[in-house]
Amino acid sequence: MAFDNVVDTLTLEEIVPRVVDTVLRANTFATKMLSKTKRFDAATQDFPIKFQVGTAIKSFIGFDDLPTSFTDTRVLMKFNPRFVTANVALAGTDLVANNTMRKRLDLTKVEMISRAQDLADGIGTMLYGAGTGNNNKDFLGLQALVNDGSTVSTIGGLSRSTYPTLASTVTAAPALSLAVLRTLFNNISDATVVPNRCYTDYPTWALYEQLLQPQEKIFKEVNIVPNYKGYEGFSGLMFAGLEIVPDRKCTTGYLYMLNDNYLDFYGLDVELDAFEGARKVEVASKLFTGNSYNEVSNLGFYWTGFIKTNNQFAFNSFIVLGGNLITDNPRRHGVLTGVTGI
Repeated sequence: MAFDNVVDTLTLEEIVPRVVDTVLRANTFATKMLSKTKRFDAATQDFPIKFQVGTAIKSFIGFDDLPTSFTDTRVLMKFNPRFVTANVALAGTDLVANNTMRKRLDLTKVEMISRAQDLADGIGTMLYGAGTGNNNKDFLGLQALVNDGSTVSTIGGLSRSTYPTLASTVTAAPALSLAVLRTLFNNISDATVVPNRCYTDYPTWALYEQLLQPQEKIFKEVNIVPNYKGYEGFSGLMFAGLEIVPDRKCTTGYLYMLNDNYLDFYGLDVELDAFEGARKVEVASKLFTGNSYNEVSNLGFYWTGFIKTNNQFAFNSFIVLGGNLITDNPRRHGVLTGVTGI
């Protein structure tokens, strides 16, 4: 009640025709991966990898015998799709009450977009995990893909101890420094095969900003750092040509250095005849403000259509995403862990 009864009994309230989101935070890595989804074209996505050098190499002259032995150097990494969902439940009485002349926002549309954004938010958390949640039904995350075998021993069905080239570089780094970053960069790089993006939490991102000298902030980095803000600090930071991106979903004290040429989300189409009315769901909407989802494209979500309940005047439905986060070259990724200072 804004005023007393004298005013309230004679004056209608006005609802602003948008929803202000005060809950969802930055979800940078997940929206980046889902925005460039590749197709899962089979029940498993298989990647042939070379894991060792053939041994039949020999110098010779004249009539020397040439090598004839054969070394098997390849093996298949195999990844299975996984599925996540968020339901959209609506009471029939609510729908009827909303569908009046005084309606300012459509209940079905708002709830659909809200739940799609909730799903994206939950997936963002999964994609930094190890894929072990809900009895190993969660999507694989960076803790599984960027691992040296100490906590996640297998990747793509292969043991990292048997195939050591499948191990990523994991470095405990309580004190962040340019030397530590350069060492990680060098460990996962060869010639032009280099990482191209870093993801970290906001406190670690702020620590890296402190490493840059004032003259680097003002003179050297102006032309290559996106959205430079002068003396107020940076909205984008770079190291060795890599953009360092803050993400609310990133594990505290972690900085992932990734080569996304070897990292993709592979998705499945969930449009089935069994789901009458199934269609893709857009996450971005001008009906919502206060979050970053208006800046993303379609994330590959599918809506099943409403399913009527047997004994209620209500409707349920599901937004579904099928696929998995996959790397076919784990050694090209690295991570700093336990960062607390500089």
